[in-house]
Amino acid sequence: MADDIIRFMDERQITMATIGGHGFGAKVAAATAAANMNRFTGVVQYEGGPLNHKYYEAYQELESYVQFANKLPVASMEGSAALRALD
Repeated sequence: MADDIIRFMDERQITMATIGGHGFGAKVAAATAAANMNRFTGVVQYEGGPLNHKYYEAYQELESYVQFANKLPVASMEGSAALRALD
C-alpha cells in the first residue's frame, strides 16, 4: 500500500505532502511516512487503534521501523547522521 501512495505522488509530481488516514488507513499513513521520511512533512491519524493489527503488512512494516529506530543512539548523533542511519 505504501508503494501505491508513493507511485501516486510520483505520477503527479508531488514531492512532499502531509499524509493522513482513518482507522487502518491511519496505520498505512504512518507506515508510508516512516518508510519515506523525505517525502512527508507530517502524519494525521484519526481512530487508528487500539485494534490488534499485528497481522497486517503495514503494521509489520511500521513495527520493524520503530524497532530499528529504537536501537539508534540518537542522543549522540547529529540530525543529519540520524536521518542517514534511517535511510
